Amino acid sequence: MNEQEHHTSPSSSSSSLQHIPVSILDLSMITEGSTAAISLRNSLDLAQHAEQWGYNRYWLAEHHNMPGVASSATSVVIGHIAAGTQKIRVGAGGIMLPNHSPLVIAEQFGTLESLFPGRIDLGLGRAPGSDQLTSRALRRGAASDGQDFPDRLGELRTYFKPTSGSSMRVRAIPGEGLDVPIWLLGSSGFSAQLSAQLGLPFAFASHFAPDYLLPALDLYRSQFRPSEELDKPYAMVGVNVICADTDEQARYLSTSAQQQFLNIIRGRTGQLKPPVDSMEDQWNLQEQAIVNRTLSYSAIGSPATVRAKLDEIMETTEADEIIVASAIYDHQARLRSYELLSEIVKG
Repeated sequence: MNEQEHHTSPSSSSSSLQHIPVSILDLSMITEGSTAAISLRNSLDLAQHAEQWGYNRYWLAEHHNMPGVASSATSVVIGHIAAGTQKIRVGAGGIMLPNHSPLVIAEQFGTLESLFPGRIDLGLGRAPGSDQLTSRALRRGAASDGQDFPDRLGELRTYFKPTSGSSMRVRAIPGEGLDVPIWLLGSSGFSAQLSAQLGLPFAFASHFAPDYLLPALDLYRSQFRPSEELDKPYAMVGVNVICADTDEQARYLSTSAQQQFLNIIRGRTGQLKPPVDSMEDQWNLQEQAIVNRTLSYSAIGSPATVRAKLDEIMETTEADEIIVASAIYDHQARLRSYELLSEIVKG
């Protein structure tokens, strides 16, 4: 699970889980009856354990106006995690660039890279990470539909690496001249194609949007153009993993994630709920089908079951890296899940 250099890709001759980096995606979920302060402390605790267990990176995601997510000030939380760890890469999975001035993001991540050199990643998305009303509150104006994302991205990259002979009157200090790896995140072909054109690494949100994963990966790989950042495509896929000592225990823990996505399709937000013995009285057949489809890129069960499912995902996607999300209500059970996963990956 050791880090691969960000400008190269591991060999594609083997899709074995033992040959690729494995990382963590954390939303600092606020569980029912808890607080954001506790969630943020738990995130640091998990990151410190993840570093010991050999995980490659620890990413945090930007969401707003969500009672169950504590990572809204994503750059601040990244600094909190990086300050409490020593070597694991820490970054954004991702920053929703339409919500921000590119200059501000360049300064924030330039500051993070200055404080924690060689450890910071900047994953970028073009979705708002919130509803339209919240988007307007964030941006103090009309919400963008994301069509200006390539222009915003170009501006951001220029702040980090001004073009030769540039006489830029606005500069990102800190930020200018620093090597902050930029990833594009997506759940459709837009970011896949843009990543390919620019020669950037690409991460797909298959842990909640699985339908377009394989076409997007094919688009990214087939259209990829080598760049200063990458000489060949580098694709990371999101997977939900809930691992416990038995299949039955893992299925029980997974009902928290099922309830979470059930509420999303019903248009509700809330804190992460405790697991339940059965979901039968929680949903109807149509809702069950939608949730199961949404969570189809999941590995839930004992170590043997999780290993088999992840090997299947690796064979299907030929991913260069996987990033794992785990919506588990109990913090100790979440730690145990990631510990068991680290043992699976180490073989």
